[in-house]
Amino acid sequence: MKDLVCYGEVLWDVFPKHKKIGGAPLNVAIRLQSLGNNVEIISCIGKDKRGDKINTFLLDQGINTDNLQVNEKLKTGNVKVILNQKGSASYDIKFPRAWDNIQLTESAKHSVKNADAFIYGSLVARDDTSRNTLYQLLKIAKYKIFDINLREPYYTIDLLKYLMNEADFIKFNDDEIFEIGKALNSKTHSLEQNIKYIASITNTQSICVTKGKHGAILYYNEKFYYNSGYQIEVIDTVGAGDSFLATLVDYLINSKNPQEAINIACAVGALVAGSEGANPKLNLEIINKFVNQN
Repeated sequence: MKDLVCYGEVLWDVFPKHKKIGGAPLNVAIRLQSLGNNVEIISCIGKDKRGDKINTFLLDQGINTDNLQVNEKLKTGNVKVILNQKGSASYDIKFPRAWDNIQLTESAKHSVKNADAFIYGSLVARDDTSRNTLYQLLKIAKYKIFDINLREPYYTIDLLKYLMNEADFIKFNDDEIFEIGKALNSKTHSLEQNIKYIASITNTQSICVTKGKHGAILYYNEKFYYNSGYQIEVIDTVGAGDSFLATLVDYLINSKNPQEAINIACAVGALVAGSEGANPKLNLEIINKFVNQN
């Protein structure tokens, strides 16, 4: 059991016919908590009914919300989710929202300083206040996990390079690593060579790249590990990468075998994609049964 802190956006994913609580850091936190870790989230909600429901939801999941701030001027975050015929999602992320205004507090600094790992993304850095708070927290975190989450127009290559340089572990999807590699003057079209290139120029020891239904590749202790994915009927892909990351992190920080880690993480990601919403209930019995069947 580890003490983990997730930093960034908490919000409502608004689908055509329903809405669900989400945000990548929140999704990661919930899955990490379900795997038996002590998890805290640092974010901000509005003083409104949607914010109250997020706070209650997190408490019900066992997440520490001591550093879930409340902003009286900005609304709780919301995102319009558009699903294509294959269940893949695109997003209209409303701005500004309360999570753009996360303040640096002594309580937040204390939590990050004492955590075994600090998990953050790129989207939360779209506005000055939350970005500057992130920069300060990165200075004191022991082990830093960067979940790249490219959402136009909310990033620049300079921002991503800074956040990668701060990280001990980076998670991309395959589109993201090729886009960023090209912007950083990588000359190769090989996924493995792009991983090694970014690891070298950012001095990052561990990198993982997800490949959708085709699984993932993990670069860990200078060795590659592969999983080719699991067959599942996709309902929606929202949160699949977040649960993948949470599971992978849980296994690796608890010193389990990297190949087992990527196998289980890919299975969890597939199970989430085969469910409605970002945070379906899963347990080890369900996960192991799915792995054994595949």
